[in-house]
Amino acid sequence: MQSSHAPFWIVIGDLHGRTDRLSAIPGTASAEGILITGDLTTAGGAAAARHVLDSVAAFNPTTLALFGNMDKPGVAACLREAGIDLHRTVRQLDAATAVLGIGGSTPTPFGTPSEFSEADIARWLDELLPQARNSSRLVLVSHTPPLGTACDRTAGGLHVGSEAVREFIVKHQPDVCLCGHIHESCAEDRLGRTRVVNPGALGDGGYAVLSLGATLEVSRHVAGN
Repeated sequence: MQSSHAPFWIVIGDLHGRTDRLSAIPGTASAEGILITGDLTTAGGAAAARHVLDSVAAFNPTTLALFGNMDKPGVAACLREAGIDLHRTVRQLDAATAVLGIGGSTPTPFGTPSEFSEADIARWLDELLPQARNSSRLVLVSHTPPLGTACDRTAGGLHVGSEAVREFIVKHQPDVCLCGHIHESCAEDRLGRTRVVNPGALGDGGYAVLSLGATLEVSRHVAGN
C-alpha cells in the first residue's frame, strides 16, 4: 500500500459523521497521522465535530483537519482549539514536506454553512505560499477541488470546483493536491506536474495514502477492498 518503511499519512474526507469504515483501513495505527480534508459533519457544530475527532483518535492520536462547506463555524473553532486546524495554515509533515490547507468551498446552490468567494480563496492561498518557501515538497489540501478536472464533476457532468484553486496549482505546481467535496468524483487527475486526488467519501470506503518516502507518493483505495 505504501512504500516500504516510508512514513505515511492516511487521508480521509467527507465523513458526515461516519467513522465506521476506519476499522477497515489497514495501517491506521502505524501511520504518522490521519489527515481529514473536510466535512466532518452534516451541518453540525463543535459537539458533532468533537465526536468525530474522538472516534478518529481511537485509530490514531495524530490528526490534521480542515472543515468543509457542510461544517458550521463551530467546527473551525473546535479544530483551532484542538491545535489541528489546517485552514489558512502551513504545517510540516517532515523536514522537506509542507502541507497548505484551505477549508470550506466556493458558493453552492444549497447555501451550505461554510462557503467563500473565489477572491477570498485566491487571497488565502497567496498568503500561505511564502510560509512554505523553505520546503522542497508541497501538498495542497483543499476541501474544494480545482475546477475542470476529474475530481470536481457532479453526477450531472458539471464541473463545480474552484477556479482560484486551479489557478494556484497551475501557477505554483505543488506536488500533490488532496481534495474532496464532490463525492461522486472519487478520482485522480493531473494539472501539469501536480497530482490531484479526490479519495471520495469515507462512508463509501474512500481513502488515500500519502507516502513520504524519497519521492512523494499518493494512492487511492477503498476500505475493505
